[in-house]
Amino acid sequence: MYSKGLRPLAAASVVSLAAALALVFFYAPNDADQGFIQKIFYLHVPLAIVSLCGFIAGGVMAIGYLRSRDGSWDMRSYVAIHLSLVLAVGVLVTGAIWAKGSWGHWWVWDEPTLVSFLIVFLLYCCYQPLRFSIEDPERQARYAAVFAIVAGAFVPLNFAAVRLAQAFSHPRVLTTTGGNMPGEMRLAFYVSLAAMALLFVTLWKLELASKHAKLELKRLRRRLEADLEAEGAAPAVAAPGPSTAAVPAQPMGG
Repeated sequence: MYSKGLRPLAAASVVSLAAALALVFFYAPNDADQGFIQKIFYLHVPLAIVSLCGFIAGGVMAIGYLRSRDGSWDMRSYVAIHLSLVLAVGVLVTGAIWAKGSWGHWWVWDEPTLVSFLIVFLLYCCYQPLRFSIEDPERQARYAAVFAIVAGAFVPLNFAAVRLAQAFSHPRVLTTTGGNMPGEMRLAFYVSLAAMALLFVTLWKLELASKHAKLELKRLRRRLEADLEAEGAAPAVAAPGPSTAAVPAQPMGG
């Protein structure tokens, strides 16, 4: 089910990523103020956008689980949040590199853009410990869904903080009115964003297909073990021996 359409989606991801890299390094010009270091923007910002959207999508899928009690929705929500956390690590790493190149510091605590994203990241770092601290599968899924919904509602505050922030120490290329990016930079950014979104969806479907196959394998193993136990518990039927009446009498002596 989850593997359907995975190959063309993976191919589209590879093509779009290659196109994005070509546009970033060979088509988009260097920024007039920041120079070559600004090109990390084409990785940093798409990572941030896709990871935040993934967190929100995880909350929406969690709503689907609470409404239907279908475990597949819980698994979809878990995988979306798990992948978004991985991308969020990439956001923090690339952001630190960009900050070091632009400011000379790895981190600036009075910058609301950085701090708000870090808060979201730390919030979702509690998701997996909370989830796997509960042994009962039904309670685990229910509590994780509630967490995903509440945290997903908090995510837009990060976007609002970015847009409403007055401190412009954070390197900015996109402004609130659409940005002063030339057409070449804008094209490279949109292609990079599309490539990152395709990569996220591809990895999401791939991990879901892997987990679904693993669950099916566990079900088959349990069924096989149950069948073997049933066969072992069945009473053995003794093979009929030769009847003494059918054995001819042997001559005595002689």
